[in-house]
Amino acid sequence: MDYPGNLFVVAAPSGTGKSSLVKALMELDARLQLSVSHTTRPPRGQEKHGREYFFISEPEFDAMVEAQSFVEWAHVHGRRYGTSRKAIEERIAAGEDVILEIDFQGAVQIKSIFANAVLIFILPPSWEELRSRLERRGEDSPEVIELRLRNAAGEMAEARKFDFVIINELFERALFDLKAVVHSQRLKFAAQRRARAETFDALDIP
Repeated sequence: MDYPGNLFVVAAPSGTGKSSLVKALMELDARLQLSVSHTTRPPRGQEKHGREYFFISEPEFDAMVEAQSFVEWAHVHGRRYGTSRKAIEERIAAGEDVILEIDFQGAVQIKSIFANAVLIFILPPSWEELRSRLERRGEDSPEVIELRLRNAAGEMAEARKFDFVIINELFERALFDLKAVVHSQRLKFAAQRRARAETFDALDIP
């Protein structure tokens, strides 16, 4: 089904800077709405329920899976994450542009349901820089960092399944690239035809 709004899905290995890029993009683009996922992991730092994530228990997550409330869900680093299908459909049906931050498994699942979704993968410039960023973050033990690096190898091997790939070497350049992807998607014929149907109809463009 075609929706008037656009759906952007951003995925990346942990520590690549995905959240910082999406946050900065949303500060520049008032048309973008962030889809807030559900997770069974505890909050980190200053994270708040309903802002970064909906933090729920394992039984609550099980109930949502049973009710088929998620458009996608996956195990990531020993925790579960899921995206509400209803929340996405309501927003893009209303013409809003929605952006999701999820893992690569979820991104591929999203594409199978929302064919017009735009998948964007963020890569680090090198393994050394990825390790350095994870260490500087100061949130994980050395064992967890090693787990994240091992998982990153498998995640980055899936980058070929995405529509766009951005290398976050210099933050400002990566942000420019991300902004360019969003803007160019809005200007594609199909996206413009969905969003500005009245204009196309008035001009007799099928």
